[in-house]
Amino acid sequence: MSRWGKKKKEDPAAEVFPSVVEGLKKIYATKIKPLEQLYQFDEFYSPLLKDSDFDAKPMVLLCGQYSTGKTTFIRYLLERDFPGIHIGPEPTTDRFIAIMHGKEELVTPGNALSVQADKPFTALGRFGMDFLNKFQGSHCPAAILEDLTFIDTPGVLSGEKQRIGRSYDFAKITEWFAERSDLILLLFDAHKLDISDEFKRVIESLKGHEEKVRIVLNKADQVNAQQLMRVYGALMWSLGKVLGTPEVMRVYIGSFWDKPYHIEDCKTLFEAEQNDLLKDLYGLPRFAAIRKVNDLVKRARLAKVHAYVVSYLRDQMPAVFGKDSKKDELITNLREKVFLPIHKQYQLPVGDFPMVKPFQEKLRTYDFTKFAKLNQKLIDAMDTVLGQDVPKLMQLFPAEQRAKTSTNPFDGNPFESPLETGPIDPEDRTNWLQQFQALGPTDGRISGTTAREVLVRSNLPRESLSKLWVLADRDKDGKLSEEEFLIAMYLQKLALSGSPLPDTLPPPWGAAQAAHP
Repeated sequence: MSRWGKKKKEDPAAEVFPSVVEGLKKIYATKIKPLEQLYQFDEFYSPLLKDSDFDAKPMVLLCGQYSTGKTTFIRYLLERDFPGIHIGPEPTTDRFIAIMHGKEELVTPGNALSVQADKPFTALGRFGMDFLNKFQGSHCPAAILEDLTFIDTPGVLSGEKQRIGRSYDFAKITEWFAERSDLILLLFDAHKLDISDEFKRVIESLKGHEEKVRIVLNKADQVNAQQLMRVYGALMWSLGKVLGTPEVMRVYIGSFWDKPYHIEDCKTLFEAEQNDLLKDLYGLPRFAAIRKVNDLVKRARLAKVHAYVVSYLRDQMPAVFGKDSKKDELITNLREKVFLPIHKQYQLPVGDFPMVKPFQEKLRTYDFTKFAKLNQKLIDAMDTVLGQDVPKLMQLFPAEQRAKTSTNPFDGNPFESPLETGPIDPEDRTNWLQQFQALGPTDGRISGTTAREVLVRSNLPRESLSKLWVLADRDKDGKLSEEEFLIAMYLQKLALSGSPLPDTLPPPWGAAQAAHP
């Protein structure tokens, strides 16, 4: 039986997905796009979106150094070869390949693919002929491709090969695909854990998409259990230096191909990890619409801040003399003299502002006096998008579809989560689960900062919010899991109704809390 299984034609997602996508298209075209065009958002960040970007299937991006098994991994999932496949120990994949579903095997060159309006790759034309000559589409009738598209990338260079360079900006193109991908897999070979300069730039280009990133430690059957433990520790150490974050990303360990394991010390672990990864991939189509909503919200927040920033820069310029010196002063002191005043004046979250150094480089080529003035009507439209339109759009998800967002692996069996029988109203539960997914959890958790932004909107007293947090954060890690988020929202609703917050969690949560001292 195929790993991917048969596609269920009667899946209710087929009915709701178009309506949600159409809502996203309308919101973007009527309220977000006009602001992006006025303030040249596409020149600073990513190109303007087209309908094909919203209609696209969930996309999985694979990155890694050469010979880490990226192409073999895709073949393992497809359970067959695809047009253009080339596997070998040397850097065999020398181009970006979009593996898509097709009734017949077909290869489409990059230049032709970039002008197909029904494909989400038209914006790649901005990277020029050098890149398009190294890009192609591969179509084949694999079952998994009915729901997903895979992006195979050239092996990241290391050693002397890095000095040769490429004819296109590898990191920028990877960033473009990362922004549009639903899942990003970074593959490592158990014998090749070093992170080259080019790979470091690629990983740094993924900043802002951390919730999509998963690590795959491939070819793990080539080492025994003791060596694997050391390899895993070395990988975490190497990634920690590059990522610059204390959060640990989800790591899948195994050997993703159809051959027998070379060393079977960890066979049970490998099989469990493979099942978890397949489950993660299988969930992408079901959650595709909610991720599109999440990505649009992130884009809207960034566009709003961008409008404030460039209009503020325009207002700071002198009328006649000293324009160049003023421009240099603003760019050099961008954080202190631009971002900070805007943050204080408009109460914009610090996390919504762009990275300082890349933004400084882009600003140097612009004449600040030609930036548009602040258009309050467009700003108000963005507030409407974030405060009214998106919440209404979330209501289009039917209850049976929203119920599928639970990440509890025991749903439907006797070991179900206590929340299934807890005091939460079923309708509230499904709404809060959707809200949790929209917040972009990383490894199943949202940060304390993200949770705080949600909870303070209730306008509850600080003392109540503090007590609420103590009860909800059961494992005291400063973050909220899906289950803890549901508890927090339930307690918030309880407090808003005028009822006092309990000193301890009520049954059946009390028993669960004992497991998290």
